[in-house]
Amino acid sequence: MTSAQIRSAVLVCGYYGEHNLGDDALLQVLLAQLPPAVQPLVTAWDQPLVRRVFGVETTARRSLAGVLSALGRCRALVLGGGSLLQDSTSFRSLIYYAALIVAARIQGKDVILWGQGLGPLRRRRSRLLVRWLLNLATGISWRDPTSTQLARRWGVHCLEGSDPVWGLEPLPWQGSGGPIVVCWRPVSQLDRQGWRPYLDALDQLAATSGRPVQWLPFHRGQDQDLLAWLEQQGHVPERLRQASALLAVDDPQAAMARFQAAGLVIAMRLHGLILAALAGSPCVALSYDPKVAEAAQGIGCPCQDLSLPAADNLLASWQATLDQPPQATRLEQLRRGAAIHRVVLAPLSSLT
Repeated sequence: MTSAQIRSAVLVCGYYGEHNLGDDALLQVLLAQLPPAVQPLVTAWDQPLVRRVFGVETTARRSLAGVLSALGRCRALVLGGGSLLQDSTSFRSLIYYAALIVAARIQGKDVILWGQGLGPLRRRRSRLLVRWLLNLATGISWRDPTSTQLARRWGVHCLEGSDPVWGLEPLPWQGSGGPIVVCWRPVSQLDRQGWRPYLDALDQLAATSGRPVQWLPFHRGQDQDLLAWLEQQGHVPERLRQASALLAVDDPQAAMARFQAAGLVIAMRLHGLILAALAGSPCVALSYDPKVAEAAQGIGCPCQDLSLPAADNLLASWQATLDQPPQATRLEQLRRGAAIHRVVLAPLSSLT
């Protein structure tokens, strides 16, 4: 970086370049909301991918020492989107972000929590640590009411918007009569037999509608082998196996293009559901986490809680949603909510 770039540089830290389209969609929105003169330096695992797709400088996100060194060359720290202050991944992950926040504040740099979800925090020590960390931040915006309410119970009052990914530009739906796109992931709620009702319903939906089924791995590392595993377990009906194909997409825009051409998207992934709705596609949700159910409620689409037995009308609700896109007024309201997160980034314009 040149001296001029350092004066306007901001370290953007998140789960980027991990072949998770949802987190890369968050990065796309964050970069668009940064003040124009700010120079982002982005933490990433697959650095060539992030540099190619987003045209930004990067640093290796899995090296805490390297990220701390990068922070020293920047004027502020932005934790961008998702739920970074949580311990469900690991307590070590929480310590990683805590170290960055503390280091930034010791150096007198702004710390912005942008479009964050708060938790889950399963350990008492995690809750105590995060409660303290929130008071170090110079700007915070939350992406959901649950996070806002928890922060308020701790005496932290901040902005609340919708999930930042709603800030992406929508596409006109072109999928009438199009394929069924499946955006599924391994989940703890479904054991080997637990998958059967959903696979049987998918099989019948594809057969009665005469549609092919396209499996879109939203997180390549976690979702890529799901279809093959289900086939190995003998859970995929032969008719469905023959109708199925695996898609390969590398960035959020490519995923939206696939959704745009779909007659129905059946999503477990939160941001898969949001991108499908932004592409105007008819969509239904399978909720492994309350955040998915909340998004489905906002969209107004059918949602099955995976912790409960599959509903008797599961197939009927999917059939009724086929080729029936969500209401545009609902989506526009969610898009307006995503614009709120821009407010906490506005003070960064003074760095230039």
